[in-house]
Amino acid sequence: MLNEPQPFTRRQLLGQVGTGLGLLALPGLLEASSNPLAVKQPHFRPRAKHVIHIYLNGGPSHVDTWDPKPTLTKWAGKRLPQGNLTTERKTGVALGSPFKFRQHGESGLWCSEVFEKTASQHAERICVLRSMYANTPNHEQSMRLMNSGDERLPRPSYGAWLTYGLGTENQNLPGFVALCPGLPVADYSNWRSAFLPGVYQGTYLDTRKQKVEELLDNIRNASLSAAAQRRQLNLLAVLNRQHQQPRSEDPNLEARIQSFELAYRMQMEATDALDISREPQSIHKLYQADTVHGRQMLIARRLIERGVRVVQCYHGDVQPWDSHNNIATAHRDLGKQCDGPIAALLTDLRQRGLLEETLIVCGGEFGRTPAVEIPLDSKQQPTGRDHNHHGFTVWLAGGGVKGGMAYGATDEFGYVAVEDRVHVHDLHATMLHLLGFDHERLTYRHAGRDFRLTDLHGNVVRDIIV
Repeated sequence: MLNEPQPFTRRQLLGQVGTGLGLLALPGLLEASSNPLAVKQPHFRPRAKHVIHIYLNGGPSHVDTWDPKPTLTKWAGKRLPQGNLTTERKTGVALGSPFKFRQHGESGLWCSEVFEKTASQHAERICVLRSMYANTPNHEQSMRLMNSGDERLPRPSYGAWLTYGLGTENQNLPGFVALCPGLPVADYSNWRSAFLPGVYQGTYLDTRKQKVEELLDNIRNASLSAAAQRRQLNLLAVLNRQHQQPRSEDPNLEARIQSFELAYRMQMEATDALDISREPQSIHKLYQADTVHGRQMLIARRLIERGVRVVQCYHGDVQPWDSHNNIATAHRDLGKQCDGPIAALLTDLRQRGLLEETLIVCGGEFGRTPAVEIPLDSKQQPTGRDHNHHGFTVWLAGGGVKGGMAYGATDEFGYVAVEDRVHVHDLHATMLHLLGFDHERLTYRHAGRDFRLTDLHGNVVRDIIV
């Protein structure tokens, strides 16, 4: 005689139902896990969809660009009344700015001749944060803080956090690209993914190279068809995953595996995106595309309009804005290199309707001292400025930011941020907010704790948001 079917216990019933629900969800989970760059929704409606970060590596002088200090000029050649703060090197008397300042636009935004074109054409779209401050006067640490939220320890860059949170709109291009003619201080750590999955790491392009084949090594395969390459990569993926299983704690393996897949998908799309010869001559002239920084700005626009989430544009190799001496000539020359292309980028984005959805961030890792630096070589005349993390300037435009305004202030000499102070963590919190994220909720579980870009700090600067 057959046994009578026994009724489900409550535990068994919940187990069966739970398994069924899990199976229903499995296809979606598998699809999501197979495509970590798929577009994701932020916490709330974003003001911006993309970021272009124009990084003036080396530390531009705020008192010679966007933060005029008439009192500093009056005290030129004299000891500052409050004394000199501790920075990286020894400093002396006050050094007045060698540049002329004037007001621009209906807002009367102040700027020096170093960024004359940008200010005169776009004052009503720019918000100048005059009260930035950081933690240390050293390039490496301050660059890591500006890019990754921590000056000492390996942490994911903000570009990696954004692609982790948002994915990217174009699956055939990286979500995060770093353009630099050479390498900045702290090199690849500026765009690393650290403990985030390797697919979110920035893709570095050396913009000293002009041809697409040089910008991206092996972009074209001379011996294999696309179908043959696909079969080859499928086999390679199987072998790589087998190799990875006992080494799952190594993030570099995941980054390498993802890079093979991305490189394959990029072959056609990147060739188009990076080929600026397809732009009309009028655009080349606008951007000054025969220069390195002009090419970078134009490539940045082409990447953004194709759905890339974050593009960083470093102005030069290592730290060109690090004007420890002869600041009058150095900053003037640097301004000539990047002022026109930056103004062109803002103009072009606005004309194409992209500025409203693209957050532009421009600045360095810190500013420079109002006091002249004492040269290490006693035979040299003191004509430059030391690093200054106590107070400096970063400006924003587009992406939900109020234009035609200066926010916060440094003291009358430009040494310290004293009014509405904005730490780098606050800047990051504001950037994430503009892209639709609560910076306290965008987290990643690692080593037993939930990490975030702003660590345990950061306040959104709401007064600058439209």
